[in-house]
Amino acid sequence: MSRRCELTGKSAQTGHKVSHSNHKTKRRFLPNLINVTMMSDSLGRSVRLRICANALKSVDHRGGLDAFLLKAKDVELSARALELKRSIAKKQASAAA
Repeated sequence: MSRRCELTGKSAQTGHKVSHSNHKTKRRFLPNLINVTMMSDSLGRSVRLRICANALKSVDHRGGLDAFLLKAKDVELSARALELKRSIAKKQASAAA
């Protein structure tokens, strides 16, 4: 399982740990990933995702998982989230017609 957010694409970054004597050693900055179960309103089922805490705030701010996915760029989403986005768009298109 990669250390990558399924919704925002946020992943591990590298940098330096700097000591008091200004000695630099390599380190990794890991995203704050959490396992969450979110409800999709249009699909009517729950979905398990591994996302960062920042993405959880963004989903809540945009008005739910469906609104977040429909507004998100395809490049940032994981394969599972992209499949979920397509099924939500398909379901909403059939409901509107």
